[in-house]
Amino acid sequence: MKFTQDHEWLKTEGDVVVVGITKHASEQLGDVVFVELPEAGTEVSKGDEICVIESVKAASDIMAPLDGEIVEVNDELADNPGLVNEDPTGKAWFFKMKLADMTALDGFMDEAAYTKFIG
Repeated sequence: MKFTQDHEWLKTEGDVVVVGITKHASEQLGDVVFVELPEAGTEVSKGDEICVIESVKAASDIMAPLDGEIVEVNDELADNPGLVNEDPTGKAWFFKMKLADMTALDGFMDEAAYTKFIG
């Protein structure tokens, strides 16, 4: 897994990257009550706002970590947003994307660097 400074995790599955938020991020949000996901087929650029997460504390945006196309979304989150708190790095993935450039993943933190980043 790779990690962003925005507390997203990225996991490669063949030529697709699965994206979710870290346990640290889910703990900071508190109880998640709503998740708005992008549509499959959407072309995104790094930094585009593509998901909205609402919790009892606040609303947060998930930004596209890289350029590419959303190829699948986790529809289960719409019916069960609490999964984000229960299993943030497993069942609660947000979307899968095909990247314009897979080597762009090299610029992200590994788990040790992310752990140091969050203190």
